[in-house]
Amino acid sequence: MGRKSARALWSAKLQGQAVAGAVSAADIEQQMAARREPYEGTILGVDPSLRGTGLAVIRFQPGQTPKLLGSHTLKLKTKLSQPECLGEIARAVASILEREPITCLALEQTIYVQNFQTAQIMGMARGAAIAPAAMRGVAIHDYAPLRIKQAVVGYGRASKEQVAAMVRQHLKLMADLPSDEADAAAAALCHAMTGPRP
Repeated sequence: MGRKSARALWSAKLQGQAVAGAVSAADIEQQMAARREPYEGTILGVDPSLRGTGLAVIRFQPGQTPKLLGSHTLKLKTKLSQPECLGEIARAVASILEREPITCLALEQTIYVQNFQTAQIMGMARGAAIAPAAMRGVAIHDYAPLRIKQAVVGYGRASKEQVAAMVRQHLKLMADLPSDEADAAAAALCHAMTGPRP
C-alpha cells in the first residue's frame, strides 16, 4: 500500500488514531502547509460566551506575518437579561462586519457538556455571533477544540495558557492576549492554517 496523503495523516492524527510510519504532528502540518496556498483575507475569530465573548480580527497576506487588527472581550454584566446579552453579542459582531472587510468568521464547535442548560446557553451565544455573518453572506467555519489546539500549538490537549502563548508567537505580539481573545484568535489561525480557501 502506498503512503497515506498528508490530509489522511492529519485526519488520523486529529482523531487520535495511531499513524503508521511514525510521523509527528509537526511533519503532518508541514506536509499540509506545503500543499496549500497561503491564506489571504481577513478572518473574524469568535469565542462565544453569554457574558464574555472573545473577538479577534486577523489579516492574512501571503509572505507576511498575520496581523492582529484588533481584539476585544465583550464583558456583559449579570444585570443584563439573557436576550439582552444575545443582542449585544449580535451587535458587536455586526459592528465588526461593517467596519472590516471580513472574509469569513471562524469559531470553536460546541464542546460536550453534561449540563443541558449550559449547552443551551452556549448554543444561543454561538447563534447570536453567527447570525449577523450569515445574514451578510459571510462564510462561517467552525472547528473542534482539538483541531484548533493542534493547528496553533501542535498538541490537541494544550492548556489555555499554551494556546495564548502560541497565539502571541504566531502574531508576533508583545504580550499574551486575554484568554477569550486568544481563543478567538486561535480559531482564526486554525482556519487560515487548515481551512478551505475563499
